[in-house]
Amino acid sequence: MTAASRFEAIGDKVRAGVPLSASEIAALSETRDLLRLGALADERRRTTRGDHATFVRVAEVPATGIPVESVSRPAGEVRLAGCPAAASRVVEAVCAAVRAAGDVPVSGFALDELVDLCEGDVARFDDLIAALRAAGLAYVAEARVERTADPAWIARAAAGGVPVARWTVDSSLAGGEALRRVAGWGADVSVSVFAPLPRASSERPSTGYEDVRQVALARLLVDNTESIQVDWRRYGPQLAQVALTFGADDVDGVSPSDASQHGLRRAPLEEITRNIRAAGLVPVERDGRFRKLRTHQP
Repeated sequence: MTAASRFEAIGDKVRAGVPLSASEIAALSETRDLLRLGALADERRRTTRGDHATFVRVAEVPATGIPVESVSRPAGEVRLAGCPAAASRVVEAVCAAVRAAGDVPVSGFALDELVDLCEGDVARFDDLIAALRAAGLAYVAEARVERTADPAWIARAAAGGVPVARWTVDSSLAGGEALRRVAGWGADVSVSVFAPLPRASSERPSTGYEDVRQVALARLLVDNTESIQVDWRRYGPQLAQVALTFGADDVDGVSPSDASQHGLRRAPLEEITRNIRAAGLVPVERDGRFRKLRTHQP
């Protein structure tokens, strides 16, 4: 069997929703045929998610040291950045953010940070999650794949009423392992979004080729999450647009500001909706609870 025919056979199984064998997963992971890989990922995204791509406008506010006073109204999510060194301070930060946010959902913190604050004690963790829920936290912002030794913490957070919003990856060196780990956790450990591109800089920066390849593999190999996400603020509009044609269907971190020093066409809302349409998709704005706010028509 030639490489092309083997890829087509694997593609037939993906289209049919048939689980891949270990050797087939390896073949997909090792292929350098980016266009064929991307086309298969795009086909799978359209089959499972349709022709809509969601995005969220995020107002990021510090969780430590600076009081939250106001939040830009167009924001669909208020996200706390950083994590205080004490559980009581974490709850106070959420209370302040919720007061400022009004009806805008508030998220914050990495799951491993909350586990560490509780020193891995299950009862203390459950109490903290209950306090965060009472304070108004909608979601734990992320579970960092490399730092989530036991995925049972994800289930505990969800059971306590504060689910984890997304899986994230810290390092480009751990990208392939991150995909295998998330896929291996299975349907019992699922979150709404997987953001497979590295969020931390490394000594060996990833390339655009590697980035869109990682997005495509995430769409094809990880089936225990609804959306594959790319970060607008971190990776920029050009890569985000390409990623949408390689299997991504959600864009995070769009600025809530409607102004731009470069004119209306470069204003964040105008730019994100234009780029989603250029990828052949329909832009749908959502909030931090993954509720659709509106569809942006041309």
